[in-house]
Amino acid sequence: MEITNKLIYSYLDHLECGRCQREYDAGVPQGLCECGAPLLARYDLARVAAAVAPADFRDRPASLWRYHELLPVSKEESVVTFGEGMTPLLPMTEVGRQMGLPRLLMKDEGLLPTGSFKARGAAVGVSRARELGVRRIAMPTNGNAGAAWAVYAARAGIEALIAMPTDAPAITRAECAISGARLYLVDGLINDAGAMIAEAVRAQGYFDSSTLKEPYRLEGKKTMGLELFEQLGWRVPDVILYPTGGGVGLIGIHKALQECREMGWIGEKMPRLVSVQASGCAPIVRAWQNGDEVSQAWAEATTVAFGINVPKALGDFMILSALRATQGCAVAVDDEEILRAQARVGRLEGAFICPEGAACFAAAERLRQQGWIDEGEEVVVLNTGAGVKYPETVVVSVPTLSRGDTIPMP
Repeated sequence: MEITNKLIYSYLDHLECGRCQREYDAGVPQGLCECGAPLLARYDLARVAAAVAPADFRDRPASLWRYHELLPVSKEESVVTFGEGMTPLLPMTEVGRQMGLPRLLMKDEGLLPTGSFKARGAAVGVSRARELGVRRIAMPTNGNAGAAWAVYAARAGIEALIAMPTDAPAITRAECAISGARLYLVDGLINDAGAMIAEAVRAQGYFDSSTLKEPYRLEGKKTMGLELFEQLGWRVPDVILYPTGGGVGLIGIHKALQECREMGWIGEKMPRLVSVQASGCAPIVRAWQNGDEVSQAWAEATTVAFGINVPKALGDFMILSALRATQGCAVAVDDEEILRAQARVGRLEGAFICPEGAACFAAAERLRQQGWIDEGEEVVVLNTGAGVKYPETVVVSVPTLSRGDTIPMP
């Protein structure tokens, strides 16, 4: 193929099955492969590398759309945005010192629109859906994803149908409601909500935007990796810990690694990817420990880290493959460890992180204690949301003063 330097907004070439590698046309709305596996966006990476270099991104706007050549939206005018992306990479100095990890960093996704990393997938997924003529989307959610897709759908003029468990964070209901989504609460888990959405998709003509049932949410999550590499000077850390429910972000970061290596943007070194789950819902951890290629559904799943309360992930085989390819691992931590880590990070660093992000701090400490992570290694924790979306995780007990009282000495 002839390589030219003509600038193109996107170099999306086709879609490819993550399991059987069957190819699909990217120019029309697509769901799963015929074999039932998710489809992955594939780009003409040789042309991307000829058109843009890592240094070129420095002069672009500080949003995830700075990487538009590696995103699936073909025209800038199709972009639906709230300015998402380029979240800070923060040193966790005091927490890291106590853990024996002096090079501990946190990428704080809680500062994104809608307060979680789900805004990345919604921005790219909704933008591409609108570009392809989709006007009605439907999805199940544990809260944050549905909230993000509802908000972005409203901005795009797309109707959204959302179903979430009754015990999902209350704020996510409000986000769906204020943006005009059709919202239903389900007495069950996300898998139960998913079954109801699947029926609505079949009977009512919605486009299924469930996790990995369309190809483009993953591309938005991929930008976490692209940003991280750029923030580190186009190199990779030693370890990346990611809280895993559906696992789209972990799969996306691994995809970013593969694409950047193929284009020569980063070296051959691969960070060890760590899938972090809660002990009350740990199908990936169990599959990893058993050496399985796929996970089995987790019975009676429950955890305070509601965003990772996913009994069976559609992309489990890709999660496990990414862990093997990077010599990573999977770790489960208890709810008590999660809440202790959340309180510790708040007290020592002033960061109110979500319980899913706190699970990663707890896992990092355990892996350091076990010697799996060395003291000198550079470790990045993904905090996937703002703690203020989970007020029930913090018990506030403060004294009340009457008018005229004197504040006592500490």
